[in-house]
Amino acid sequence: MNGGPVNGGPAERYEPAMRLALAEAVRAGQRGEVPVGAVVLGPDGAILWTAGNDRETSGDPTAHAELLALREAARVTGEWRLTGCTLVVTLEPCTMCAGAAVLARVDRVVYGAADEKGGAAGSLWDVIRDRRLNHRPEVVMGVLAGECAAVLGEFFAARRG
Repeated sequence: MNGGPVNGGPAERYEPAMRLALAEAVRAGQRGEVPVGAVVLGPDGAILWTAGNDRETSGDPTAHAELLALREAARVTGEWRLTGCTLVVTLEPCTMCAGAAVLARVDRVVYGAADEKGGAAGSLWDVIRDRRLNHRPEVVMGVLAGECAAVLGEFFAARRG
């Protein structure tokens, strides 16, 4: 699989954005949401939008952090095509969010923790890089993976305990 983190390589470049996504994830968890956060970076690296999961609060099954961030980034740019943009998310996108990233035409998807049970960027499925699709974003995985996984682990441990 391409795009994995390499010392001094692309992963480190996205750590600041991932820290913003982690802050969104923590805020989402404090609201009782599964703590996932996302950031959309413009072609110049500027932050277009940040979001955290909002399904429980909004009652919207599609209110995943990625979709919320992509939707608002498109509103900010005035374009549904987010060409040149990067989606940074704390957890590997599900099939819905991976499909949205492809359809939004982002150039890359950067994620922290892998999702072996539902990830669609290489773990369970690989929707993002499916050769049958007309757009295949670059995938950079494992950025601050331990920190991203820890936020999720603490959230679910508190729910079980």
